Amino acid sequence: MSRASIVSHGESRFAVEGSLDFESVVTLAEEGRRLFSGPGVLEVDLLGVSEANSAGLALLLEWLDIARGRKLELRFRNLPGPLSRLAELTNLRGLLPVSDGGV
Repeated sequence: MSRASIVSHGESRFAVEGSLDFESVVTLAEEGRRLFSGPGVLEVDLLGVSEANSAGLALLLEWLDIARGRKLELRFRNLPGPLSRLAELTNLRGLLPVSDGGV
């Protein structure tokens, strides 16, 4: 079973560690629902992601939907290369609010 986790770095800053795949994203989506509560701007650092596939991209889009539903702004940092390439290939790159640097 794949291992992945969200680590809190304060009220609105988080880091993801591990593999974003079909086995791990369901749990991470639920964790995001629980953790993403505010205030205003949330930052998620993806530097600790060891591997990712289309399920990881779907997770990021799900988190964006959760944040928007709660009137929060979500930003991703350190988008892994495979996720970035997949987002570009599927024309979803423009939907991901990505900034440089770490949490």
